[in-house]
Amino acid sequence: MRNLLTGLSAIALVSTLGSAASAQEGKVLSLYNWGNYTSPELLAKFEAETGIKVTVTEYDSNDTALAKARAGGTGFDMVVPSANFMQIWIEEGLLLESRPDQMENFKNMDARWIDVSWDQGRHYSVPWQWGTIGPVVATEFYKGDINTHAIWLDPPEELEGKINVPPEKNDVMYAAIRYMGGEWCTGDKEFLKGVRDKLLDAKQHWLSMDYGIERMDSRDTLAQFYYNGAAFRAREVNPDIRYGYPKEGYSMFMDSVAILADAPHPENAKLFVNFIMAPENAALISNFATYSNGILGSEAFMRPDLKDAPELNTPAELVEFGGWQDVCPTEVDELYTSIWTDLMQ
Repeated sequence: MRNLLTGLSAIALVSTLGSAASAQEGKVLSLYNWGNYTSPELLAKFEAETGIKVTVTEYDSNDTALAKARAGGTGFDMVVPSANFMQIWIEEGLLLESRPDQMENFKNMDARWIDVSWDQGRHYSVPWQWGTIGPVVATEFYKGDINTHAIWLDPPEELEGKINVPPEKNDVMYAAIRYMGGEWCTGDKEFLKGVRDKLLDAKQHWLSMDYGIERMDSRDTLAQFYYNGAAFRAREVNPDIRYGYPKEGYSMFMDSVAILADAPHPENAKLFVNFIMAPENAALISNFATYSNGILGSEAFMRPDLKDAPELNTPAELVEFGGWQDVCPTEVDELYTSIWTDLMQ
C-alpha cells in the first residue's frame, strides 16, 4: 500500500531521491533523436540547472531507431518514437514504464495528449512535438488549389520533375489511400492495386524521394509532400511558399520522448522528461524545430511568428480532414510493405 504524503512532501521526496540517484549515475545522459530536432539551447539550460550533460545521436527514420533498439546495447537513455510506432516499442518491452503522469510538471500537459491511443494515460512518454504532413508549394509557380494531394499524386505540368517526397512508407501510403477514397488500414487488395498504380505513375513526375526541404530554398524543387514545421522554415526563405491541408485527408503525427528499458541513466532521464514538460522549456523545443508541442502555456514563450504561423494552425474548416496512422494488422501492413517495395525500386 502506498504511503499517503502531502503533495509538497511527495514532490520534495521525489526531488531528493532523484538527485541522489542522479549523482550515483554520473552527470551524463544520451538522447537518440531525429536529425536536426533537438534544441542546443534546451540542452544547455538543462545542463546549467542540473549539471547533467546531454549528448545527442541522430536517426533518420522510425525503422532505423527501432532496429537499433531491438539489437540492444545501444547505450542510449531516451528515444523519440512517432505515435504510429509507439505501440511496437511498448509491446516489445523496449521502453521503461517511467510514469510521466506522476511527475511534478505533468500538470502542464494539454489534456488532449494524455489519453492517447498509443500511450493511454502517459505511462511511458511525453510529447516532444506534433504536426501534420501535406503539400508544400511555391505559389509563384503554381496558382491552383493547395489543399489537395493532387499536387504530388496528379501533378500539374508546371510542377512536374520538381517534386520531392520523403521515403516514409506510412506517411506516403496514408495520403495515397485517402486520396484514392479509401480508409487507413484497408486490406482491400483490388483497391490497393489502384493505390500502387497511382503511386508508380506519380513517381515518374517526381525529382526525388528524400528527406529535407532545403532544395525549395534554391527552387530545385517547387513542391514537396512534407511536414508542416519544415514548410514554415521554407517560407522563411521564400515568402511565396504555402502549406496545404488536403481535403482528401491528411496525416497527423506526434513524436514523444520515452526512456529505454535498458537506459544506463534512467534517473537522469526522468529528470529530463519532467524538465521538458515545463512550458518555457517546451517552447525551446518548438522554437528550434518549428513544430507544435503538447504543453499548455508554452505559447507565451514561443516566437510570435511561429505561434501564429498558418503551417501550425489548421484552418477550422479543414480540421476534420486530419487523422492518425493507427497501427494496422500485420497482414495489412505486409500489403503496404509490398507496395512500398515496388515504389522504392
